[in-house]
Amino acid sequence: MNPDLDLSLDRIIRAPRAAVWRAWTDPARFAQWWIPAPTVCRVDRLEARPGGGLVTRMSEDGVTFAPHMDALFLVVEDEQRLVFTNAVDSAWRPTDPDPVALTAEITLADHPDGTDYRVLVRHGDPAARDRHEKLGFLDGWGTVTTQLAAVTEHA
Repeated sequence: MNPDLDLSLDRIIRAPRAAVWRAWTDPARFAQWWIPAPTVCRVDRLEARPGGGLVTRMSEDGVTFAPHMDALFLVVEDEQRLVFTNAVDSAWRPTDPDPVALTAEITLADHPDGTDYRVLVRHGDPAARDRHEKLGFLDGWGTVTTQLAAVTEHA
């Protein structure tokens, strides 16, 4: 990790690694936790394979959905690691995403209490990293990680 360019979050989720992996790779489960509640998430594409798309929409009222993320999986290692970026969209076109371009690496490892869950979000320059932090990286990713834990720990 480069502290000038990266942000991270680590948590022990009290669920088996397979359950956490399913929550990341099953569209119905993913929609339950990916966006901080009460905002509703809709998954248009979740193709957990290298080169597969990750496209989500969000809604404040559950009726009208606006674009949220159009990203591309770079690495998918079964039940171990996912890497995706929003700097390239699901059609493999370079993008300039708002509010910040990022590459996120999610790693899962066995832990005596469940799953060692780690998030590393890489940015292209210190200004992008700082912007993401000021926009609430820890609150946003922390909230969805808590939601992920709730989905998997009580499944």
